[in-house]
Amino acid sequence: MEINLQIEKAKKGDQVAFTFLLDYYWNEVYGFMLKRTENETNAEDITIETFSKAFDKIASYNPEFQFNTWLIAIAKNVHIDLLRKKKYSLFIEITDDEDHQAYNIADTTPTAEDELITEQNLSQLLQFIKELKPHYQEVIQLRYFQEMSYQEIANKINEPLSNVKIKILRAKKLLAEIIQDKR
Repeated sequence: MEINLQIEKAKKGDQVAFTFLLDYYWNEVYGFMLKRTENETNAEDITIETFSKAFDKIASYNPEFQFNTWLIAIAKNVHIDLLRKKKYSLFIEITDDEDHQAYNIADTTPTAEDELITEQNLSQLLQFIKELKPHYQEVIQLRYFQEMSYQEIANKINEPLSNVKIKILRAKKLLAEIIQDKR
């Protein structure tokens, strides 16, 4: 009953309802795609794209079907589209181990901007942000430190506006979880 209420609110553009639906169904869709792709990065990208498409088309959702079934159907289609794109592009697949090694090698020394922020007692926040995956760090950095609009970020990282909104929402949620865990 609560889900149907949130879906109706989302159909009317209620951002809190979108956040509720994202939080409620994220793990289910992500878990499904992780089993299917066996790759965290691809599963996350597909999940972001799934919610982006679902929220763009929420007015077309038919309540005769379960919302999670609808989301999974969208996720399957996004995955098929991704496979088709990979087939037609020169794409070098990076394994999770290689991705993890590259992530661990990343330079974590503070930049001049980091030192300035540290002087302003924000060093703790920067450390938490650095625990996020690089693509989440990037959108947080662009939005909150470079104060770019969602559209400017979409143009810079060459992704649809709806994906950028979902990525920022997800990044903020993950950052909040990191902060909560550290306290």
